[in-house]
Order: sequence, then C-alpha cells, then structure tokens
Amino acid sequence: MNRPKTKFSRRKFLATIGLAGLGGATYVRWVEPHWLDVGRHKIHLSKSDGKTPFKVLQLSDFHASPVVSINFIKESIRLGLNQQPDLILLTGDFITHKFDQLEEYVEALAPLAKAAPTYACLGNHDGGLWAVRGGGYEDTEFIRSVLTKAKVTLLHNASQPVQIRDWNLMLVGLGDSWAEEMQPEAAFARAPSNPGATTIVLSHNPDTKMGLKSYAWDLMLCGHTHGGQVCLPLIGAPFAPVRDKKLLGGLYRWNNRWIHVTRGLGNLHGVRFNCRPEVSLLTLV
Repeated sequence: MNRPKTKFSRRKFLATIGLAGLGGATYVRWVEPHWLDVGRHKIHLSKSDGKTPFKVLQLSDFHASPVVSINFIKESIRLGLNQQPDLILLTGDFITHKFDQLEEYVEALAPLAKAAPTYACLGNHDGGLWAVRGGGYEDTEFIRSVLTKAKVTLLHNASQPVQIRDWNLMLVGLGDSWAEEMQPEAAFARAPSNPGATTIVLSHNPDTKMGLKSYAWDLMLCGHTHGGQVCLPLIGAPFAPVRDKKLLGGLYRWNNRWIHVTRGLGNLHGVRFNCRPEVSLLTLV
C-alpha cells in the first residue's frame, strides 16, 4: 500500500529556515566565542646547535567588555598556564572600550607573572588617539595600571634582554600603529647590541611588518585580526581589520623571518564563526 506524499508547505519551509537561523545565531554567539583552542607551532630560531627548546605562551586580544567576561579571561589564562610555558608574551587589546573592573582584571592577570616572566605591548583599543574616537580611554593609564599591579612588564617602544635557559633573548615591544604610538627607532635603539641574541618583537598589528623591515629581528608576535573572527566559506574573512589578508592567523615565513598571528581570546560584538578563540603555544627550537 502506497503512503500518501507529505506536503512540505511554505509554512514548514519557513519554520525550518527559522530554526536553522536560530541555531546558527546561538552557535556564533554562545558556543564558538567560548570554545577555546590551543594553537601549537614549533619555530626554528636557534643560532647554534644544542640549545634546549623552550615554550612561549602568547595571549592576545582579551577584549574585556560586556561580551567578554573576566571569568572567560580567567579560564583562558588557566588553559594557557596548563601548557607550562617558560615565557609569556601578551600582544595587546586588553579591553574594548572603557572598563570599570580594575581590581578584578588585576586578579585575572596576576597568575601569569607568578608562573613565568611576562611581558606585554599595547593594542589600538587600550587607549589613545584611535580608542577615544570609539568611546575608549584618551590615554593608556588604565591598562598600564592593570599591568603594573599584575606584575606584567610593559614594553612600550622599549626593549628588554631576557635569559631563558641557554637562550639569550632580546624582547622589543612597540606602541600601536593605529594609536600613532609606534616608534621602532626608539624601541630598537634601546636594544643592546648582542649578535648572538634571538630578537622577538611584540607588535599588536601584523601590518606593521613593512615598517619594521629594515630592523633586525627573528620573530614577530601579533594579534589584532582575531583570525578574521567571522570566516565565511568561499568568501573568507571580509571584516578582518588589516590590509594584508594573507596574515590573519597562524605562523608565516616572511623575508627570512617568522611572524605569528594569534586568533586571540576575545572578540568584538560577541560573535565568532569558523574561527575559535585560542591560546597560542610556540615551542622555540
């Protein structure tokens, strides 16, 4: 006996589309932005044989805000510290706009410096000419205070020699380019000359690579892109805030040097799609 055919009415079709849309909206707002990943890369930087590999934890784009909670930031930091890093580097955008939970933020960041030497640079949202136009702070004093109280060393157009095991490192931190505070001449001029040192640059925006082309460095760590944040099939990441869309997330070889761009932890507007937040673990060998 043949069953009667079920009619797929216009109402059922629209209901199905509506449920799919609701499920998609739920996913991009409440699932993926909180689905932390660990991005792992091995980078060959040793200038001599036999050096002991060591681990660098890069965290970026916390974007503390109404859509990125302090609890999520704490969870991200716990995940990062579980990787047992030897050095921790933070590459900016600690907040999105003004943020009134200073002590809570200090408490969230404090475990970093207790676990390993921790250094940071600032991003475009952390205060200054660019941030104030979007409702942010007119200067960087809030974030500077958070970092100081959390025992994180800020490298703002400054350098710092660091010894990790048998590695001589030179860390160079730059001001943000969108905030018009990037001063590479000052940052590199203060770096003591050490031909055997491995130079790691902290620069929030990967587009700054061209302005740093004439300087000597081995690895640049960046954030800013959020990996594209919303990555669409066939289209890519149409909202990525960089000129060079080829460097949105991951490890890249550029001009005989390395650039690592992390997808970061937080987000803008509370959404991510096809671009999970990540803590980045880099093993230097």
